[in-house]
Amino acid sequence: MIRKYRETDIDQVLDIWLSASIKAHAFIGSAFWQSTVSEMRDTYIPASETFVCEYEGQIAGFYSLYGNTLAAVFVSPGLQGKGVGSAMLDDAKTRRECLQLTVYKENAPSINFYKKHGFILLKEQIDERTGHPELVMECYC
Repeated sequence: MIRKYRETDIDQVLDIWLSASIKAHAFIGSAFWQSTVSEMRDTYIPASETFVCEYEGQIAGFYSLYGNTLAAVFVSPGLQGKGVGSAMLDDAKTRRECLQLTVYKENAPSINFYKKHGFILLKEQIDERTGHPELVMECYC
């Protein structure tokens, strides 16, 4: 079940974000992700329209929209590969006519996931915070 984020979800959302970020972005290192948890809590989540996906009574993942940007899609590492990410992405696509996102170029599994769901490459750029190349992708929903 996908539902609107509630403030009481914050600890579970941050745990999912941190563990999934470390797993998907090992090329950056866990210290960077750990140093940005407070930014997620205090800035990014409150500024975004966030939805959570519940699976077997727990929050399995979440996604955040900021305007037409899909700012986050994260699934708890133990529940990846069970359709949670696809369900959330399908839900996000019903809420906008067009979505854009950025994904690290080194994150091939996520790039393939987005391509499978109709996203196309627009351009490549450098993430100023990490110095790593990222791709800007877009999908017309």
